[in-house]
Amino acid sequence: MSAVKERVAIVTGAARGLGAATARRLAADGLAVAVLDLEEAAAKETVEAIVAAGGKAIAVGANVSDAEQVAAAVERVVAELGAPTVLVNNAGITRDNLLFKMTESDWDAVMGVHLRGTFLMTRAVQKYMVDAGWGRVVNLSSTSAVGNRGQANYSTAKAGLQGFTKTVAIELGKFGITVNAVAPGLIATEMTRATAERLGRTWDEYAAARAKDIPVGRVGEPDDIANTVSFFVGEGAGFVTGQVIYVAGGPKT
Repeated sequence: MSAVKERVAIVTGAARGLGAATARRLAADGLAVAVLDLEEAAAKETVEAIVAAGGKAIAVGANVSDAEQVAAAVERVVAELGAPTVLVNNAGITRDNLLFKMTESDWDAVMGVHLRGTFLMTRAVQKYMVDAGWGRVVNLSSTSAVGNRGQANYSTAKAGLQGFTKTVAIELGKFGITVNAVAPGLIATEMTRATAERLGRTWDEYAAARAKDIPVGRVGEPDDIANTVSFFVGEGAGFVTGQVIYVAGGPKT
């Protein structure tokens, strides 16, 4: 356990939702955590929660789709916490619309954060993992990767992340680095609550209706995802790589 406590993790999109829950869980597991989000100020609440619980964390602001900002952010993490050997690529946005209404900017924005952002962050961090002979990369995909009406951009990006995961797992495995993906189903977050509001329904109504089609009979919570990420990051998952696990209360629900 002492070796785990010395590890440094970066979690992107960690100001709220799945990223915040994951950052808190990894801190509870004994890792120092860089809580990265578009605006540094937005990440401070997550950092304060980690510190209040006895963990170690810093807030870092960066646009993950900007190569210069990514490089600067990683350099800061190295300077303030140490070399990162855990990376959770969670940052994401939605720009939902039917294909004939979707704009080029809607498409490019989603691809930029999910695909370009994951690529830039992984490329920037992998050298520290190679040097350490140990590393964990966890990418956040989605059940939308198998297709979802009104999400041609998001579904494509999330499917692309699965291909990225499997390819990088092949490339980096010989250096002691595992690369896996978590694909959440419906999780109670600000993003999904906004979806309910956009449909003119209360969250409780929306969640209850959706839960009827989920085998376990409930909507997921951010901690359901954080717990799965924690497994992939742990020492015991060293022989698990290139995998996509659907955390959806059922088989790709």
